[in-house]
Amino acid sequence: MKLQKILNRLLEKHPKEKIDLGLDRIKELCKKLDNPQDKIKAISVVGSNGKNSSINAKFAILKEANFNCNVYTSPHILKINERFVFNNEELSDNELADLFEKVEKINDNNPITFFEILTACYFYKAAEYPDNINLVEAGLFHRFDATNILKENLASVVCSCSIDHTDWLPKNERTIEKIIFEKTSTLLNSNIIVAKQSTKETMDCIKNTISQNKSNKVFFNDDFSYSINENDFFYYEDKFGGLKLPMPNVLGQYQLENISTAIATLRTLDIGIKDEHIQRGIKKISSLARLQEIKSGKLKELVKSNRFIVDGSHNEGGAKALNEYLQSLDCNKHVIIGMMANKEHEKYISYFKDISSITTIDLKTQPNSISGKDLKEKFKSMPNVKYQPDIKQAIKSIDLKEGDLLLITGSLYGAAEVLNLN
Repeated sequence: MKLQKILNRLLEKHPKEKIDLGLDRIKELCKKLDNPQDKIKAISVVGSNGKNSSINAKFAILKEANFNCNVYTSPHILKINERFVFNNEELSDNELADLFEKVEKINDNNPITFFEILTACYFYKAAEYPDNINLVEAGLFHRFDATNILKENLASVVCSCSIDHTDWLPKNERTIEKIIFEKTSTLLNSNIIVAKQSTKETMDCIKNTISQNKSNKVFFNDDFSYSINENDFFYYEDKFGGLKLPMPNVLGQYQLENISTAIATLRTLDIGIKDEHIQRGIKKISSLARLQEIKSGKLKELVKSNRFIVDGSHNEGGAKALNEYLQSLDCNKHVIIGMMANKEHEKYISYFKDISSITTIDLKTQPNSISGKDLKEKFKSMPNVKYQPDIKQAIKSIDLKEGDLLLITGSLYGAAEVLNLN
């Protein structure tokens, strides 16, 4: 109760919807906190897709090597504690409430956004563990993101970049080139590891944007790569040598891209990660709402014996990765979709091929979502599209045959609704 009261108070003073890009407020608050961000060892992670998965892969490997980590991610799926991991454990409700209360008092009602005060809270707590490795996910873009106040870091990881959050850009600058500039032009001088990108043009644009950065640069394909082999393993290779690795415990080929990027990062840092740490770690990756298979629960009972997957993808890159996985399955696929209003809805759905049915829904907990009826109208070029007002009614309305797959996707907020209902 105490935590929820403080969150309600913070949200009332600093609404989530009121994003105001800039670094002055976060710098001012962190100055009052004695600049905790200058006292930590961090790996910064930017990009449009794969940030969370890449962080979770690094986290799993580092834990196998007996490293203590602090982890800062966003958004959370089920509870805000997910964003605040210290010494490999989420903070309890009471610990988080005490942290928020302390920083709120120090801020003394000065203007600050909700994400900024959360970020300040993270840095403040992280400074208590100067020897830990911090895995820090950038929020919106990076250049004016609250996480971008570090003076130095161990490495910057650039995950897959695609068109997303364009409503925060001027109308004449809503391009992949501008998005890449926002995400990569202010990366620190240390190590930069660039993941596989969806096109050669995107990779070339990243290379051009960071060309003047003096960091040691490691690019997918040029400096590290992976290949899928039969007999349930994949092969990773970089300048340090090759690794025969078991398939991870997470679904989708895109996860191999994220895992390979994580391996490249940790091997580049040369911090004592051994092959066996990698081999064991990638079998223990947490992946909430990222191609997550639901195997029990209230919604699963409605789906019965059919496979049931929830995925929070919500942009072009995410749709492409998701549908590469769907195309690898030999079954009928039924998709339930709810989305936020500011997404590229038609572009997202254009990647879906050979889908048996699509059911659009309202996201009940999100005032900034598009209505399911409006989404259905945007998807009218797709075959067999219908609307249902909520997740339960959507599931009940689908005639699942033996062997069919049910997927719920389109939003991390929608994925959270699914997991809460389940």
